[in-house]
Amino acid sequence: MTFATAKPPRQSLSRRTLLSSAGAVAGSGTLTGFPTIWAQNVKNIVLRHVGPPVTAIPAIAAQASKDLGFTIQMQAAENADLLNRFLSSSNAIDCADVSIVYMRYLIGRNVLQTIPVAKFKYMDQTMPLFTKGEYPDGRKLPQQGITPTSVLYATDATGNKATGGPQTEWLTVIPTVTNGDTLGIRPDLIHRKVDSWADLLAPDFKGKAAIQDNPAIGVIDVAMALEARGDIKYRDKGNMTKDEIDKTIKIMLDIKQGGQFRSFWTSFDQSVNLMASGEVVIQSMWSPAVAAVRSRGIPCTFQPLKEGYRGWGYSLGVMKHVDGLKLDCFHEYMNWYTSGFEGSFIAREGYYSAQPDNARKFLTPAEAAYWFDGKPAQTDILSPFGKVMEKAGKVRDGGSMWERLGNIAVWNSVMDQDRYLTRRWNEFITS
Repeated sequence: MTFATAKPPRQSLSRRTLLSSAGAVAGSGTLTGFPTIWAQNVKNIVLRHVGPPVTAIPAIAAQASKDLGFTIQMQAAENADLLNRFLSSSNAIDCADVSIVYMRYLIGRNVLQTIPVAKFKYMDQTMPLFTKGEYPDGRKLPQQGITPTSVLYATDATGNKATGGPQTEWLTVIPTVTNGDTLGIRPDLIHRKVDSWADLLAPDFKGKAAIQDNPAIGVIDVAMALEARGDIKYRDKGNMTKDEIDKTIKIMLDIKQGGQFRSFWTSFDQSVNLMASGEVVIQSMWSPAVAAVRSRGIPCTFQPLKEGYRGWGYSLGVMKHVDGLKLDCFHEYMNWYTSGFEGSFIAREGYYSAQPDNARKFLTPAEAAYWFDGKPAQTDILSPFGKVMEKAGKVRDGGSMWERLGNIAVWNSVMDQDRYLTRRWNEFITS
């Protein structure tokens, strides 16, 4: 595959955006507002976007390619493989669709280049949760786990170090997707109120509970349950000490040996099948997995809990080797990506765009009211591919976007004791 790398004359790039407005261009298939020479030069450009299956979706790449006039090549891989590829095969990737927790591994490894804030058209439309570490009402985010602002800003143009919070003119990545995770339950098979993470460990669900077999995420769900139950008070559930890890695993080994868990799932499909079959009635779960169970006509709820949600986010970065015209194209792509079409697409999967107002422009009023505002659906709610996800009259689990994202207790994380945690977690799983 051959990539065009020659830079066009400077005057042809005097405008740094292809998109005259989010609503007028993205999703329209019409290219306007840039010189003809740009279109001639970029038509052979290919940007290789590599990310997780939940966001690296071919339909999004197809629309971007149509709107921008160059090709977005989308590749999906699971998270563990993604990190290995970002670190060891970065020259085979142009755009890194990366979990914010993995930025702990990538910053300072000469893998990503910084993105000037001045190039990012939608910085002001990005949630303050990402850009300022606070909610729209000014409340500060809980500092547990890897918060978005802890990795967002680079100290200088090299990108070798993040500021840990203070804003600069350099971004390590741009924020793209977020959500808060909780427990999924089968309300038709559970005949009592479930309102706490502690319910995951309740004796009446013995043999009917499941957790995610991922040490970095599974142990935080476990910690939420143990803290809610009163077993341990953690300093930071997203960055446990060795002593906290040992205490957590010891308690969980006893719970496991008592037969509490039916399974430890590793994939989206496993979590869906466990819940749909009724083998499991309560488990850590993702919002689209709950929707997938309901799409089969089976009751399933993404249950709000009084202790709050486990938050996470994804971001888009550009690899160090990308330069010249291809780098210009990346900047156009990142602005397209955050202008609304992609945000509306993943909204219909149950996720939130980091630029929610842009995403709303590509949703019907009924969709926006359901997905973002917690209102009863005025019409049937469809998936991005046209499948009915919810019937008219239903209300989204957890209510409005800020009822959910405004109640995050801890963020996904890579802990200081990550290697030790992984060893102890594996002992737990294999015991």
